[in-house]
Amino acid sequence: MENKIRVLVAKAGLDGHDRGAKVVAAALRDAGMEVIYTGLRQTPETIVNAAIQEDVDAIGISILSGAHMTIFPRILNLMKEKEVDDILLFGGGIIPDQDIKKLKEMGVGELFTPGAPTSEIVQFLNDWVKVHPKV
Repeated sequence: MENKIRVLVAKAGLDGHDRGAKVVAAALRDAGMEVIYTGLRQTPETIVNAAIQEDVDAIGISILSGAHMTIFPRILNLMKEKEVDDILLFGGGIIPDQDIKKLKEMGVGELFTPGAPTSEIVQFLNDWVKVHPKV
């Protein structure tokens, strides 16, 4: 039996808008993935710790607050500190193109902006896990 892809979906910082995160979480569940939704106002530390504890394949961060250039680098640094190199970090929200480029260069796997089809997110995760299976 093939293991289900496990994804932690989180809202970091003070951003209180979670509709997008819930839509993505539901789409991932509908695609057969296991989804752990941590809810609003999570810190990078609680997100990384939960991802490790839940043994997820990927962390999905939804950011609409403009704090993406603070939150994503902090999560990446925590993942490096805790030697978590087998978990994908991806996200979405209102993120300018030049920041998307910088964040991807830092190590964020992919960033989806408003209007991205959920099928694109599902396909990206399926493809990533095929290339990076957990041992």
